[in-house]
Amino acid sequence: MAQVFGSEVPRPHSQTPTRQAARYLVVIESGGVALARLFVESREQVAEFDASTEEVTMMTRGLVPATAADGHEWDRALAGHSAAERRDARVYTLDV
Repeated sequence: MAQVFGSEVPRPHSQTPTRQAARYLVVIESGGVALARLFVESREQVAEFDASTEEVTMMTRGLVPATAADGHEWDRALAGHSAAERRDARVYTLDV
């Protein structure tokens, strides 16, 4: 008979690696809608949401954006956007 009094002992937690912190926030217009896209250091996208949310305001408070995402480092990450959209994008480097 088990000595757990009707409750099982929880199993040990698995040690999985955590996801990297977002390093870049790109605010880009697409089809008349402003999108906020979060990227890790490798320019891999980890989130996308409406840029008019309060979270974007809080994340960008006190930060000065780069005025474009048209450099070659953004080619793969923003491949679905036109050159004009990428040129008008604002790229924020987040404090990690």
